Amino acid sequence: MAKIKNIEAFCISCGALQKMEISGEVSGDGNENKKWAKCKKCKQTMVIDLDTDVLVTKVSLEGIENEECTTYSPVKTFEVGEAIYHKNWDDFGKVISKETLSNGQHSISVEFQKSGLKKLVESLNKQKEVK
Repeated sequence: MAKIKNIEAFCISCGALQKMEISGEVSGDGNENKKWAKCKKCKQTMVIDLDTDVLVTKVSLEGIENEECTTYSPVKTFEVGEAIYHKNWDDFGKVISKETLSNGQHSISVEFQKSGLKKLVESLNKQKEVK
């Protein structure tokens, strides 16, 4: 049986960077870098080009500490592409996607310089007001 490989790529169904499982190869000439991948969140299967779709998702964090960063707090709201600073981890990162969880809470995916990809809570107090 083939080894299962997991990647992170942009899911066109979810509209965000998601973890995907490589499920097969695309047949035909010139398709050696294209693979079938299944999104682990929405379960949709799509063709992923390993040269473009996966590499494009890498966020450049070079020099981010010199940018104007917002200090992370779970009660704040953030925008995709916004630079943030996590005080407890002493780490800088960029918001790469946002989502609403099944319990109604909001989360952001942040690519940090030291910690890598992390999911953080967003708009925590606003959720309590709605309930």
